[in-house]
Amino acid sequence: MSPTETSSSTKREIQVEIPAAEVARETETLIQKYQKLARIPGFRTGHAPASVIKQRFAEGIKSDVVDALVPRYFRKETDKLGLTPVSQPRVTDLHVHDGEPLRFKASFEVMPTIRVEDYKELRADKPDVSVTDEEVEQSLKNLQEQRATFTTIEGSPLGDGDFAQVSLDGKPKDAEGQAASSAKPGPAGSNPVHMDDILVEIGGQGTMPEFTENLRGASAGDERTFDVHYPQDFSDQRLAGKTFTYTVQVKAVKQKSLPELNDQFAKDLGEFADLAEVRKRIREGMEAEKKHTAEREAKDKLVAELVKRNDFEVPEALVEHQIDIRLDRGLRALAAQGMKTEDMKKMDLNRLRAGQRDQAVQEVKAALLLEKIAEEEKLEVSDAEIDREVEALAEQSKQTPEAIRSRLTRDGALDRIRNRIRNEKTLDFLYRQSA
Repeated sequence: MSPTETSSSTKREIQVEIPAAEVARETETLIQKYQKLARIPGFRTGHAPASVIKQRFAEGIKSDVVDALVPRYFRKETDKLGLTPVSQPRVTDLHVHDGEPLRFKASFEVMPTIRVEDYKELRADKPDVSVTDEEVEQSLKNLQEQRATFTTIEGSPLGDGDFAQVSLDGKPKDAEGQAASSAKPGPAGSNPVHMDDILVEIGGQGTMPEFTENLRGASAGDERTFDVHYPQDFSDQRLAGKTFTYTVQVKAVKQKSLPELNDQFAKDLGEFADLAEVRKRIREGMEAEKKHTAEREAKDKLVAELVKRNDFEVPEALVEHQIDIRLDRGLRALAAQGMKTEDMKKMDLNRLRAGQRDQAVQEVKAALLLEKIAEEEKLEVSDAEIDREVEALAEQSKQTPEAIRSRLTRDGALDRIRNRIRNEKTLDFLYRQSA
């Protein structure tokens, strides 16, 4: 039977009727199974009459008949109609009576018809990825800074350019300006802070002004207590807009010494013959990084333009699945940053899901469009490419390729890997032809 017409390109509703004879056969099969297992007073196991079984387990048998026949006939009907569901059906208007056909309605989602327009006319930006001499020298100076040594200065107070080796304790202040009690833990950014043996550069570009002002002139053994107010746009959002009271103990006054930039410095870095080779390697690395970043940004813009030019309705089930993926990825990142499970449970998931929706819709559209272009351009993923991916995963996890392949196959992840590689190849195709 034909699906009910709707105004949506992805939603369908069909009515299905299962012949009474088929319902009767399934019912009889289930009665026989119940007979073998049922324990009924007055009858030996396996010897209760069918009429008794049918009466005693009527609701259970009816439920089992529905569970067995509805999915089977739903699939048969959608296959006959040439429909491919992408969501579980919502079954309504279920009609189940002895001696009658089993009838039901099923609502579900299907893939939209996608026609990709103008993808061969897409053009990507080709930014300059050259590296200047100044950038190379700055990178070389960073390497020099990483290999700095610090020498203790006896009997000298801290001045600009010196480094204070300190231990500090910090307590957040509440809205009334009172130091919060260390006995009560709070959310990230409102907990007390303790650090041992850190270096603070007096007057340093990355040093908070309050630290410079209060430690300048201090000597080893001195203690200073002062407030630090972090601006609203502070890089660490856990501290942004907050005020802390710090008690700082100066352990030592140190002076920084930088190694000389010469061929010996190059040899100390590793397998470099001279400083010229270090500069050459730095330039090559920076050029590769710039090229990679530019290509990634260009591909992102191509996909955004592709989605903009090809608007279509996407199945809600695919959007919800993508939201699940994005939330899972975000929560894993928060856990990696140290957020506790109990704090995650307090988060408003409905608000978080709503906040992920627009981006999830864009990602689903992009994936469907790339898949369609791959079909148009006959872009496929070879078994050798899958093998390389499996071998890389095996090496990372210190497992055998066979074990990884078995797990991926069991989890259905091999198809996801194949789709990801295919999408990457399609993006590469779009990027190359956009030149």
